[in-house]
Amino acid sequence: MKIYLVYILKCADKTYYTGITSNLGKRFIEHQQGKHQESYTCRRRPLTLVFYCEFSDIGFAIDKEKTDKKMVES
Repeated sequence: MKIYLVYILKCADKTYYTGITSNLGKRFIEHQQGKHQESYTCRRRPLTLVFYCEFSDIGFAIDKEKTDKKMVES
């Protein structure tokens, strides 16, 4: 069974980023290293992982990510 993780990162500028992945360790390293130059987090490093939760259903994970994004944007 595949596991999906919804996560929230706190950026150096005190903003938050919410994402979804199936490999949190790898994805966090990509964020910290600035692998994706155009990403929201690239210019806001260093980052801190402040929350994550696991889901076995991708639909539930996507719903949680959307809800969390609305919360951190307000």
